[in-house]
Amino acid sequence: MPNEDLSKLKIDKSGAVYRGAKPKKRARWIAVPLSIVLLIIVYKAALNPAIEVEVSTVSLVYPSQSFTLLNASGYVVAQRKASVASKATGRLEWLGVEEGSKVKKGDVIARLEGRDVAAARDQSAANLDNARSALEQSNAELNDATLNFKRSKELLAKGFISQMDYDTADARCRRAQAAVSGAESAIISAQAALKGAEVAVEYTLIRAPFDAVVLTKDADIGDMVTPLGAAANAKAAVVTIADMSSLQVEADVSESNLEKVEAGQPCEIQLDAFPESRFRGVVHMIVPTADRSKASVMVKVRFLSKDKRILPEMSARVSFLERPVSAEEERPRLGVNPGAVVTRSGKQVVFQVREQKVIEVPITTGEKLGEMLQVQSGVKAGDKVVLNPPKKLKTGSRVSIKEG
Repeated sequence: MPNEDLSKLKIDKSGAVYRGAKPKKRARWIAVPLSIVLLIIVYKAALNPAIEVEVSTVSLVYPSQSFTLLNASGYVVAQRKASVASKATGRLEWLGVEEGSKVKKGDVIARLEGRDVAAARDQSAANLDNARSALEQSNAELNDATLNFKRSKELLAKGFISQMDYDTADARCRRAQAAVSGAESAIISAQAALKGAEVAVEYTLIRAPFDAVVLTKDADIGDMVTPLGAAANAKAAVVTIADMSSLQVEADVSESNLEKVEAGQPCEIQLDAFPESRFRGVVHMIVPTADRSKASVMVKVRFLSKDKRILPEMSARVSFLERPVSAEEERPRLGVNPGAVVTRSGKQVVFQVREQKVIEVPITTGEKLGEMLQVQSGVKAGDKVVLNPPKKLKTGSRVSIKEG
């Protein structure tokens, strides 16, 4: 029995050899096609090397570029701008606006604590009432003294009273007249004091000096506000506002190009925030002084139409035009660099770059737009095209974009 059991424990080597040999044969058959594919790729790359080219982008072009005399850069600046504060010193008790709030001239936008000045106003009003009462009393005294003086004068003429009684009545009448004059002066003084107290109360109300939009909030409720801002934590202004209807572009024009600019000249304004939009403008003024550090002169350009998107301190570029822009010229047109257009088989074409290869695309061109050529059909804005394409370039050619 033990011998029979041992005879059964044999290893089948033929099966092991077969299973080990089969993967090696399969690996050899797979490696051969891969090698052929790599050789074909290398061969094609050697026969069809990438052509180094320069590219340009098809873009939207405005017709005004063809009659632009000069370009300059600058910023949008509000010509009416104010840091609103109070003439009085006090703690900010109420603030009714925030950034972006629109205010009208005379609107109360903030209020300072004013219980002390309000009490002084009430006291002045009471003093004025007291002075008016004193005047009424003096008038009554004057009326009585006047009647007594008239009677004394008649009685003295008839010899019924002595000269001394007459003189006493006369003196009393004069004193009454002086008392009335003093009461009237007291009223004027009380009225002036009341007006001063009312002005002091008004100083605690911070009003908008003109129609504007709030740009920044410079103080919060609880802050001390003082005109001079001398205290450690005091605020000199509560809010900063700007009149949006006074927005203009302040551009720096080189002294050497100043002769190309004149007041009233039509302009086209482009804001960096809205590159696809153009705003019509006109030269408002040439500031009569030069900046020696930049050798430039500031030119202020006024917007001809208002737009809510235009904000102070936006970057802007101004094109000074030879003539005004017509209604048809306000719309952009598709343009391409003329160096990208070539004639093949009697047709105007460009070579569009797609995934490191080029495709020959027929196009229809129009008029010249400054340094660009109008394209009416064939390509769209943003397409990359080859500049100065060589004659050997054709559809399917591999290209590499020249850097720099």
